[in-house]
Amino acid sequence: MERPLERPLERRASIRTAVVWEAVSALLDGAEGQRVLDIGGGTGGFAVRVAELGHRVTVVDPSPDALAALDRRARERQVENRIVGQQGDLAGLDELVEEGSVDLVLCHEVLGLVDDAEAALATIGRVLRPGGRLSLLVSQRHAAVLARAMAGHFTQARDLLDGPVDGAGAGERRFTAEELEELLAATGFTVSDVHGIRVFADLVPSTLLDLEPGAIGGLIDLERAVAGRPEYRTTAAQLHVLASH
Repeated sequence: MERPLERPLERRASIRTAVVWEAVSALLDGAEGQRVLDIGGGTGGFAVRVAELGHRVTVVDPSPDALAALDRRARERQVENRIVGQQGDLAGLDELVEEGSVDLVLCHEVLGLVDDAEAALATIGRVLRPGGRLSLLVSQRHAAVLARAMAGHFTQARDLLDGPVDGAGAGERRFTAEELEELLAATGFTVSDVHGIRVFADLVPSTLLDLEPGAIGGLIDLERAVAGRPEYRTTAAQLHVLASH
């Protein structure tokens, strides 16, 4: 049984990742001893939970500090024998992971940071075994336009309308569902599901979650209910795509 979330930041993290985690764990349901690759998995928020399900996880991340935190978390949860951390990034994946050796790749909040998204997806395809699966999480452009407009940053919102690069200058590429599906098809992936993530979570005031009994559970239930509805994708902060190769 998971410990209660006591701090506001932990509550937010739970709300933001709940739907994605449910989809990932469903992919692994009934499978034994899967080899999972977590690209940019950092401190192991997903990797440790996957290892607790009995699977072997390799986390590739450029930050030595994050990998050190991953090691500590894995030891605390007693899954260190099923987790390996490797320093590196998506661009150098071919040199770190054997071709056709992975059952499931988690690529969460990484694709928008690479220079060539199509080449990165092709690299992921090479490390997957035939029929292997991908869990891909990216920022969604329409929601970014809306967020900037609501904050009064109208020029930034306008700049984001037709271009994939963040108008704030952070260099992150944001995708529409159509762009993402085209990229995946071009690199040999077949999309099975597209979920809208954080449709409401970023809009609800923290004070409401703190004061209203049952608000967190209710919000997660609402996020779960709208995740698969296409009409809500354009307001989702992120898109979560499940695909096979």
